Amino acid sequence: MFQTTAKHGSEACRRFGVATAMLARADIGQVRRVEDGELVQAALSGNPQAFGELVERYERAVYNLCLRTMRNAEEAKDATQEAFFKAFRALATFRPGAKFSTWIFSIAYHACCDRLERQKRLSNEELPDGADPSPGPADVAQARDDARALRAAIDALPQKYRVVVTLYHLQGKQYEEIATVLGLPVGTVKTHLFRGKEQLRKRLSGWVKEVGN
Repeated sequence: MFQTTAKHGSEACRRFGVATAMLARADIGQVRRVEDGELVQAALSGNPQAFGELVERYERAVYNLCLRTMRNAEEAKDATQEAFFKAFRALATFRPGAKFSTWIFSIAYHACCDRLERQKRLSNEELPDGADPSPGPADVAQARDDARALRAAIDALPQKYRVVVTLYHLQGKQYEEIATVLGLPVGTVKTHLFRGKEQLRKRLSGWVKEVGN
Protein backbone atom coordinates (compact mmCIF):
# COMPACT_ATOMS: atom_id res chain seq x y z
CA MET A 1 0.00 0.00 0.00
CA PHE A 2 2.86 2.36 0.84
CA GLN A 3 4.49 1.61 -2.50
CA THR A 4 1.22 2.37 -4.32
CA THR A 5 0.84 5.69 -2.49
CA ALA A 6 4.45 6.64 -3.20
CA LYS A 7 3.97 5.72 -6.85
CA HIS A 8 0.90 7.94 -7.12
CA GLY A 9 2.76 10.78 -5.38
CA SER A 10 5.72 10.44 -7.73
CA GLU A 11 3.43 10.38 -10.76
CA ALA A 12 1.61 13.48 -9.48
CA CYS A 13 4.91 15.34 -9.08
CA ARG A 14 6.03 14.34 -12.58
CA ARG A 15 2.76 15.46 -14.13
CA PHE A 16 2.81 18.62 -12.06
CA GLY A 17 6.19 19.47 -13.60
CA VAL A 18 5.06 18.70 -17.16
CA ALA A 19 1.83 20.67 -16.86
CA THR A 20 3.59 23.59 -15.18
CA ALA A 21 6.15 23.74 -17.97
CA MET A 22 3.39 23.89 -20.58
CA LEU A 23 1.51 26.61 -18.72
CA ALA A 24 4.68 28.62 -18.19
CA ARG A 25 5.47 28.59 -21.89
CA ALA A 26 2.01 30.03 -22.56
CA ASP A 27 2.88 33.03 -20.37
CA ILE A 28 6.38 33.75 -21.76
CA GLY A 29 6.56 36.16 -24.69
CA GLN A 30 8.69 35.80 -27.79
CA VAL A 31 12.33 36.87 -27.93
CA ARG A 32 12.51 40.66 -27.73
CA ARG A 33 14.67 42.78 -30.01
CA VAL A 34 14.26 45.94 -27.91
CA GLU A 35 14.80 46.02 -24.15
CA ASP A 36 11.90 47.04 -21.90
CA GLY A 37 13.91 49.94 -20.52
CA GLU A 38 14.42 51.33 -24.00
CA LEU A 39 10.70 51.18 -24.65
CA VAL A 40 10.03 53.00 -21.37
CA GLN A 41 12.42 55.79 -22.38
CA ALA A 42 10.85 55.97 -25.84
CA ALA A 43 7.38 56.24 -24.30
CA LEU A 44 8.57 59.00 -21.99
CA SER A 45 9.94 60.80 -25.05
CA GLY A 46 6.47 60.86 -26.56
CA ASN A 47 6.31 57.64 -28.56
CA PRO A 48 2.90 56.04 -27.79
CA GLN A 49 3.74 52.93 -29.83
CA ALA A 50 6.53 52.13 -27.37
CA PHE A 51 4.16 51.81 -24.43
CA GLY A 52 1.79 49.86 -26.67
CA GLU A 53 4.60 47.34 -27.22
CA LEU A 54 5.03 46.98 -23.45
CA VAL A 55 1.30 46.36 -23.08
CA GLU A 56 1.44 43.75 -25.83
CA ARG A 57 4.35 41.99 -24.15
CA TYR A 58 2.89 41.81 -20.67
CA GLU A 59 -0.89 42.06 -21.04
CA ARG A 60 -1.45 38.31 -21.03
CA ALA A 61 0.85 37.66 -18.08
CA VAL A 62 -0.68 40.54 -16.09
CA TYR A 63 -4.17 39.29 -16.88
CA ASN A 64 -3.26 35.77 -15.72
CA LEU A 65 -1.96 37.18 -12.44
CA CYS A 66 -5.12 39.26 -11.98
CA LEU A 67 -7.30 36.27 -12.85
CA ARG A 68 -5.56 34.07 -10.29
CA THR A 69 -5.92 36.83 -7.70
CA MET A 70 -9.50 37.91 -8.42
CA ARG A 71 -10.90 34.57 -9.67
CA ASN A 72 -13.30 36.51 -11.87
CA ALA A 73 -12.64 37.08 -15.57
CA GLU A 74 -14.39 40.46 -15.83
CA GLU A 75 -12.75 41.78 -12.67
CA ALA A 76 -9.40 40.52 -13.96
CA LYS A 77 -9.86 42.38 -17.26
CA ASP A 78 -10.74 45.58 -15.43
CA ALA A 79 -7.78 45.19 -13.05
CA THR A 80 -5.44 44.59 -16.00
CA GLN A 81 -6.59 47.76 -17.74
CA GLU A 82 -6.32 49.69 -14.47
CA ALA A 83 -2.77 48.40 -13.93
CA PHE A 84 -1.54 49.55 -17.33
CA PHE A 85 -3.32 52.88 -16.97
CA LYS A 86 -1.62 53.45 -13.62
CA ALA A 87 1.71 52.32 -15.05
CA PHE A 88 1.42 54.77 -17.94
CA ARG A 89 0.63 57.66 -15.60
CA ALA A 90 3.51 56.71 -13.30
CA LEU A 91 6.00 55.85 -16.04
CA ALA A 92 8.31 58.72 -15.06
CA THR A 93 8.79 57.04 -11.65
CA PHE A 94 10.07 53.81 -13.20
CA ARG A 95 13.63 53.33 -11.99
CA PRO A 96 16.19 52.80 -14.80
CA GLY A 97 17.72 49.36 -14.53
CA ALA A 98 14.71 47.87 -12.76
CA LYS A 99 12.68 45.06 -14.34
CA PHE A 100 9.51 46.35 -15.98
CA SER A 101 7.80 42.98 -15.43
CA THR A 102 8.31 43.17 -11.66
CA TRP A 103 7.09 46.77 -11.64
CA ILE A 104 3.91 46.11 -13.64
CA PHE A 105 3.14 42.94 -11.67
CA SER A 106 3.40 44.90 -8.44
CA ILE A 107 1.03 47.56 -9.76
CA ALA A 108 -1.40 44.89 -10.97
CA TYR A 109 -1.33 42.94 -7.71
CA HIS A 110 -2.00 46.02 -5.62
CA ALA A 111 -4.79 47.05 -8.01
CA CYS A 112 -6.35 43.64 -7.36
CA CYS A 113 -5.92 44.05 -3.61
CA ASP A 114 -7.67 47.41 -3.77
CA ARG A 115 -10.57 45.83 -5.63
CA LEU A 116 -10.75 42.98 -3.11
CA GLU A 117 -10.73 45.48 -0.29
CA ARG A 118 -13.69 47.29 -1.86
CA GLN A 119 -15.47 43.97 -2.26
CA LYS A 120 -14.74 43.19 1.37
CA ARG A 121 -16.36 46.41 2.50
CA LEU A 122 -19.41 45.64 0.38
CA SER A 123 -19.78 41.96 1.20
CA ASN A 124 -17.92 41.69 4.52
CA GLU A 125 -15.83 38.86 3.10
CA GLU A 126 -12.37 38.22 4.49
CA LEU A 127 -9.52 39.70 2.46
CA PRO A 128 -6.63 37.20 2.20
CA ASP A 129 -3.16 38.09 3.46
CA GLY A 130 -1.06 40.53 1.36
CA ALA A 131 0.30 38.72 0.01
CA ASP A 132 11.73 21.72 -15.40
CA PRO A 133 10.98 18.64 -17.18
CA SER A 134 9.90 19.20 -20.76
CA PRO A 135 7.06 17.08 -22.17
CA GLY A 136 8.00 14.40 -24.65
CA PRO A 137 5.85 13.50 -27.67
CA ALA A 138 3.95 10.85 -25.71
CA ASP A 139 3.17 13.32 -22.89
CA VAL A 140 1.67 16.17 -24.90
CA ALA A 141 -1.96 15.01 -25.06
CA GLN A 142 -1.99 13.92 -21.42
CA ALA A 143 -0.26 17.14 -20.35
CA ARG A 144 -3.08 19.21 -21.83
CA ASP A 145 -5.51 17.49 -19.48
CA ASP A 146 -3.01 17.82 -16.64
CA ALA A 147 -2.66 21.54 -17.38
CA ARG A 148 -6.41 21.99 -17.01
CA ALA A 149 -6.32 20.05 -13.74
CA LEU A 150 -3.39 22.18 -12.56
CA ARG A 151 -5.26 25.40 -13.35
CA ALA A 152 -8.23 24.17 -11.34
CA ALA A 153 -5.96 23.13 -8.46
CA ILE A 154 -4.22 26.53 -8.43
CA ASP A 155 -7.58 28.32 -8.49
CA ALA A 156 -8.63 26.34 -5.41
CA LEU A 157 -5.61 27.49 -3.35
CA PRO A 158 -5.94 30.26 -0.75
CA GLN A 159 -5.03 33.57 -2.39
CA LYS A 160 -1.76 34.07 -0.51
CA TYR A 161 -0.51 30.73 -1.90
CA ARG A 162 -2.20 31.05 -5.30
CA VAL A 163 -0.49 34.33 -6.18
CA VAL A 164 2.98 33.12 -5.16
CA VAL A 165 2.59 29.85 -7.10
CA THR A 166 1.42 31.81 -10.15
CA LEU A 167 4.34 34.24 -10.05
CA TYR A 168 6.96 31.54 -9.39
CA HIS A 169 5.83 28.67 -11.62
CA LEU A 170 3.78 30.33 -14.34
CA GLN A 171 5.54 33.70 -14.61
CA GLY A 172 9.05 32.43 -13.82
CA LYS A 173 9.74 35.02 -11.12
CA GLN A 174 12.40 34.49 -8.45
CA TYR A 175 11.88 34.83 -4.69
CA GLU A 176 13.26 38.37 -4.50
CA GLU A 177 11.08 39.58 -7.38
CA ILE A 178 7.96 38.01 -5.86
CA ALA A 179 8.79 39.61 -2.52
CA THR A 180 9.03 42.99 -4.28
CA VAL A 181 5.74 42.49 -6.13
CA LEU A 182 3.80 41.41 -3.05
CA GLY A 183 5.60 43.53 -0.45
CA LEU A 184 6.48 40.47 1.63
CA PRO A 185 9.72 39.19 3.21
CA VAL A 186 11.54 36.61 1.09
CA GLY A 187 11.12 34.05 3.87
CA THR A 188 7.36 34.47 3.78
CA VAL A 189 7.36 34.03 0.01
CA LYS A 190 9.28 30.75 0.36
CA THR A 191 6.88 29.54 3.06
CA HIS A 192 3.81 30.39 0.97
CA LEU A 193 5.34 28.68 -2.06
CA PHE A 194 6.21 25.53 -0.10
CA ARG A 195 2.74 25.26 1.44
CA GLY A 196 1.03 26.03 -1.84
CA LYS A 197 3.02 23.34 -3.65
CA GLU A 198 2.22 20.83 -0.91
CA GLN A 199 -1.50 21.52 -1.33
CA LEU A 200 -1.16 21.22 -5.10
CA ARG A 201 0.63 17.88 -4.82
CA LYS A 202 -2.13 16.51 -2.60
CA ARG A 203 -4.85 17.67 -4.98
CA LEU A 204 -3.04 16.43 -8.08
CA SER A 205 -2.16 13.14 -6.42
CA GLY A 206 -5.87 12.54 -5.87
CA TRP A 207 -6.57 13.47 -9.49
CA VAL A 208 -3.92 11.02 -10.75
CA LYS A 209 -5.55 8.25 -8.71
CA GLU A 210 -8.94 9.04 -10.25
CA VAL A 211 -7.49 9.00 -13.76
CA GLY A 212 -5.64 5.76 -13.09
CA ASN A 213 -8.75 3.92 -11.88
